[in-house]
Amino acid sequence: MTRTLSHRWFLRVVLTTAVGFLGVSLTNPAEDPARLYLPEDLEATLWAEAPLFHNPTNMDIDAHGRVWITEAVNYRDFKTKPEERLSHRTQGDRIMILEDKDGDGKAETAKVFVQDSLLTAPLGIAVIGNKVIVSCAPNLIVYTDDDGDDKPDSREVLLTGFGGYDHDHSLHSLVAGPDGRWFFNVGNAGPHIVTDRSGWTLRSGSLYTGGTPYNKENQGNQKSDDGRVWVGGLALRINPDGTGLKVLGHNFRNSYEVCLDSYGNMWQNDNDDQVITCRVSYLPENGNAGYFAQDGTRYWQADRRPGQDMFTAHWHQEDPGVMPAGDNTGAGSPTGIVFYEGDALGPQYRGTLLSCEAGRNVVFGYQPQKQGAGFKLTRRDLISSFPQASERYEWFETDQDTRKWFRPSDIAVGPDGAWYLADWYDPIVGGHAMQDTKGYGRIYRITPKGKKLSTPKLDLTTTAGLIDALKSPAVNVRALGFEGLKKKGAAVLPALKQVLAAKNPYHRARAVWLMAQLGEPGKAEVVKLLAAPDANLRLTAFRALRSVEAERGYLEKMATDPDAAIRHEVAVALREVPFAEAKGTFATLIKRFDGQDPWLLDALGNAAEGREGPVYALAQAMYPTEPEGWSAPRAQLAWRLHPVQAVDELKVRAGSVQVPEAERRKALTALAFIRDKKAAEAMVSLSKSSLADVAAQAQWWLGFRQTNDWAELLDWQQATAQVLTPAYLQLLELKKRVVDKNLPVEARIEAARRLATDAQGGNLLLDLKVQGQLPGNISEAISELIFKNPDQNVRVLASQFFPRAGKVLKVDFIARMQADAERGKVLFGTRCATCHRHGEAGADIGPDLTTIHQKFDKLGLLDAIVNPSASLVFGYEAYTITTHQGQTYFGFLLSDGATVVLKDAAGQRHTLKAADIKSREPLPNSLMPEPTALGLDEQALADLTGYLMSFK
Repeated sequence: MTRTLSHRWFLRVVLTTAVGFLGVSLTNPAEDPARLYLPEDLEATLWAEAPLFHNPTNMDIDAHGRVWITEAVNYRDFKTKPEERLSHRTQGDRIMILEDKDGDGKAETAKVFVQDSLLTAPLGIAVIGNKVIVSCAPNLIVYTDDDGDDKPDSREVLLTGFGGYDHDHSLHSLVAGPDGRWFFNVGNAGPHIVTDRSGWTLRSGSLYTGGTPYNKENQGNQKSDDGRVWVGGLALRINPDGTGLKVLGHNFRNSYEVCLDSYGNMWQNDNDDQVITCRVSYLPENGNAGYFAQDGTRYWQADRRPGQDMFTAHWHQEDPGVMPAGDNTGAGSPTGIVFYEGDALGPQYRGTLLSCEAGRNVVFGYQPQKQGAGFKLTRRDLISSFPQASERYEWFETDQDTRKWFRPSDIAVGPDGAWYLADWYDPIVGGHAMQDTKGYGRIYRITPKGKKLSTPKLDLTTTAGLIDALKSPAVNVRALGFEGLKKKGAAVLPALKQVLAAKNPYHRARAVWLMAQLGEPGKAEVVKLLAAPDANLRLTAFRALRSVEAERGYLEKMATDPDAAIRHEVAVALREVPFAEAKGTFATLIKRFDGQDPWLLDALGNAAEGREGPVYALAQAMYPTEPEGWSAPRAQLAWRLHPVQAVDELKVRAGSVQVPEAERRKALTALAFIRDKKAAEAMVSLSKSSLADVAAQAQWWLGFRQTNDWAELLDWQQATAQVLTPAYLQLLELKKRVVDKNLPVEARIEAARRLATDAQGGNLLLDLKVQGQLPGNISEAISELIFKNPDQNVRVLASQFFPRAGKVLKVDFIARMQADAERGKVLFGTRCATCHRHGEAGADIGPDLTTIHQKFDKLGLLDAIVNPSASLVFGYEAYTITTHQGQTYFGFLLSDGATVVLKDAAGQRHTLKAADIKSREPLPNSLMPEPTALGLDEQALADLTGYLMSFK
């Protein structure tokens, strides 16, 4: 999510200064800064706040109704000195237990469960009986309290090797699933090299580094022990004993949590490195969420095709092998997520997916509706510090509106059925700015209006008490019922069969999962449910049989089920079945595929991994038509499977005037994903097509693929060497004079001045500076000239290396000046639009700023402009690359591996062979120049900020 754990205290200092200038109160007197807005039938109370605890990143609620909190006081401690803010640097971070002992609806006690040097900004906690599982990269740690005194008697590192130490793109919270196994996830701050207790090793990574000084090395295209390449963020499952580690989904950016409903559906949110493409998604097993290229060696920016909107490109939505992205929630920084199955808040809230959006000061609510094998997600703003959504984007004097500081970090369900919402009181989200000094945090409790909820007392020694625990609305409390009933064996089957008639459908589903694990009698009861009239119960029964590896005998039967989600689950199961055994079931699924359901199509593609040719042959036999006349199922299967056997057919379809343009484009895309010389040659042929759209797209694919998947397949014509014109030869002579220590310094400065006014000469000076051959006195002498260089790339990069005279800008000046938004619009067009898009104007070199007003308040935005290097946007860290031939390149890393692609500040791409690279170093500063380099004074910055914040 790229968050910072900062809060009100830093901003209060700034605002107090602003109050002195403006003579106004700190907050809007019409609003209570602690108030939350939510549906009329619910109410929120402040259940706990600092100093009972600090900086809450995650929470869980135990069977007694106590709230357990992971603190992150030490988050980004490399940013500040211990004395500058609250610090537990030497002792480690803490796990806190909060309790409302007197039942008045507010916690009055807090105790430290553990403070451990292994804990630096832990991001997840699960309390399952006497075990407390804490997620803190590189470790998944289990603390066990044997004697019930709320102190750990043992500590075990269950898994280790996760990347992302002191990084929020790292190991996140664990949750007990309805099948008794543990589910968790990890962000893209790899590499993740993790061996489970049975010896199985996960090896996963991408080209992403950065975010902390510790995240220096990473790479994509790594194979795990299952022979598959997993990349980016991952959803994982493991047995409670540490065996059976399995990847359930991958290629996220930084999904903060994964949650499950009792049918076994997985849900998550994920954030972006722009400001308009966050999402909430249903996660199917084996889903590729589409952030990086499929092998993790390229960012999405490198793969963005002409004409693609940002959301489509960002999540690779037009690439075969990528799951549907879900709901585009726009700007923000999504955090905790939970699926509510309780009854205490009323039937209208049962089945609600709750997703925290820290960047937007809101908790989104969804009631997922089945759509084919997936779900339709319709969003509503359920809980917010603003009365309505639009108000968040139309602030009046935003820097004084403390409602913006509400940052929900997690949401959980208590055994009383209430929602508990953790928040840190924070002025800004994103970029790891780490302005925290006091560690303020809050927990709200959400209950039905006028109704008192209480925590039931559970008797875990009886079958009835254990069934009550299994029915609990609190996710990990259910695990106590599951484990206790499982130990009793088949004797509890009669009681569980009664649960199948429960009014709450999620209770029924939980009973099914457990019955499958009660030996042959239990499995026999689950098999009967494969014919149940309720599709969700049939789906759960099939998944429950899969969980105990008893589904093989029912694949063909369930492949004919009228419910698409069940057929999808059959396809998921086929992935591990030998083709000879699976062939008939594949044929049945293909016959039932309507050509419209993207979820089912992707599951079929995943099931066919490594055997795409034989599966495609089934489709050919079933739909024996010419390429121009393919039906929707045949065309979709060719695109998703794209085996080498389909090259000739795809070539005909891509180049045919009889095929609609959108379908021609899809056929071209399928060809581009076939890693074979025959496909590359077909694309060369199509690049000469008489159809303009086909020729243009084929030419783009050829230019793109020769830098990655097809690099070694053809004898690509090498770029012609630069012609050394007389003018360029003269520049080289000037360069020699600049470095000639035998010449008078005035002559060297004069040569440098002449270079500084020429586009190519400016690049030569940058090369000299990077290589340490340009003395400080010469740099100072030409600093003003080089900022006027005709090459934009030179001007931007100059801010990295050359000093420029100018006044120091104070962040608080915005409070002293009236902003002229119209003048700011003009300034954006002349100063910013060459790199940034805003609305319909501008370029796509730097981050899109269209909805930046949704993520930052005025002071936060101004700080990002005045101090661009303080909070680098993920994906826009700049590098200097020097080749063995002495050439130097600067830019954003788009692709890494055997071929490296950089995009410079002018938007030009540079493709380099990794073998030709001598050195690669991250630039210490952002490529975005400081305001003085852009000629912006304080008033200009006030106007520019006013324009960006007022955009509708």
